[in-house]
Amino acid sequence: MQTVGIVAGWGEYPITVAKALREKGHRVVVAAIHDHASPELEQLADAIRWIGVCKLGGMQRFFQQEKVDRICLSGKLFKDKILFHGWGWVQHLPDWECAKTFFPLMIFGKKDTRDDTLLGAAVHSFEKRGMTTVSGTDYATQLIAESGVLTKRGPSKRMEADIKFGWNMAKEIGRLDIGQSVTVRDRTILAVEAIEGTDACIQRTGQICPRGGFTLVKVAKPQQDMRFDLPTIGPRTIETMKRAGGHAIAIEAGKTILIDREKTLNDAHRAGIVIVSQPC
Repeated sequence: MQTVGIVAGWGEYPITVAKALREKGHRVVVAAIHDHASPELEQLADAIRWIGVCKLGGMQRFFQQEKVDRICLSGKLFKDKILFHGWGWVQHLPDWECAKTFFPLMIFGKKDTRDDTLLGAAVHSFEKRGMTTVSGTDYATQLIAESGVLTKRGPSKRMEADIKFGWNMAKEIGRLDIGQSVTVRDRTILAVEAIEGTDACIQRTGQICPRGGFTLVKVAKPQQDMRFDLPTIGPRTIETMKRAGGHAIAIEAGKTILIDREKTLNDAHRAGIVIVSQPC
């Protein structure tokens, strides 16, 4: 039995990881981010502490008290709201460890503030405290999408052309660590995901292309660290696509998390949305 810590953000992913850990007999310790994590985690954790997003030192002390030596960073953080609303991240009252870790990036501009930079700095901070960062999919292996057409209906020739066209574009924005997704119709890029996230990118596409019929291409970065920030789709993605008029989703096999698989695929079928998972 291991004692595994989860830094839990928004969404179903932390819940699924916690359930998988319990099923395997591990002890589950959760640092649940205020205004992000689900209250359901309280029923799944052996120990839980609700904590501010900028309390990095507080998370580490909690995990050390609970004898955690492995941690999973799971769930979405709304980076735009943390960094660019109000007074930015300072309004979240960062503790000393957070300040030491991120001041060189945020204030002194020694590096950029792309996702890989910020998450890499957080991982390094945990490692200095003797905690190894692992992927939640090491325990919840069923979350990773396999290769193939996942829905009952496959893509049309037009969808296939849009997927092929959008794939290289999505890989390129991933290489630049801008985002993971693009939306495409008739081999035209309609929208590129950046800090706002995939759902907002889809919603914006619906406004740009009220005719609908577009494809979402969501891939891993070429330099993807499998411990964090894996591309993810789930029921919310399907609902957002349905409302915006999207008809197809292409994801990268072996590197994409498929949340609540049965519901996601059933919802996609009812909405007439095709899901294709293919290797790079």
